[in-house]
Amino acid sequence: MYRRLYYLLGERAAAEDICQEAFLKLYHRPPREKNNLSGWLLRVAANLAYNHLRGEERRRRREDGQFRTDVGVISVEEAVIRNQEARLVHQCLAKLPPRDRVCLLLKNTGHSYAEIALAIEVDKHSVGTILARARRHFAGLYSELEGRDDRVSGRGYSSDLS
Repeated sequence: MYRRLYYLLGERAAAEDICQEAFLKLYHRPPREKNNLSGWLLRVAANLAYNHLRGEERRRRREDGQFRTDVGVISVEEAVIRNQEARLVHQCLAKLPPRDRVCLLLKNTGHSYAEIALAIEVDKHSVGTILARARRHFAGLYSELEGRDDRVSGRGYSSDLS
């Protein structure tokens, strides 16, 4: 059993621990059928090994995620700017007509034109035009709230379509 676990896990300490845990399970909760104890022990040990591997993978991903967030520390000034930009975006979205708001939010979360068309109940060929207008409207509102005066032709639309 130890050799199989060592082959599966690649670590002596982990293989030893799981062997011990399998025998403890046999001692505390033996199987009802005692005619194939070696098979039962191997199955229990394999399941424990798979659980160990899954746990290690989750731990590794968690640690990698923490490392990435530690590396990406931002300054207080940057946090204030991001917070202000987020507030402006929320204010602009609140001022948009519901259809435009939904359209922009769905597109920016990766939905296709067909999915957007279904959600706002329009023909899928109209979605591009609706999105372009919604983006212009949003950009105009953003410029207005931000205090810039780069609107085009007095209609409140920004020349920047982002």
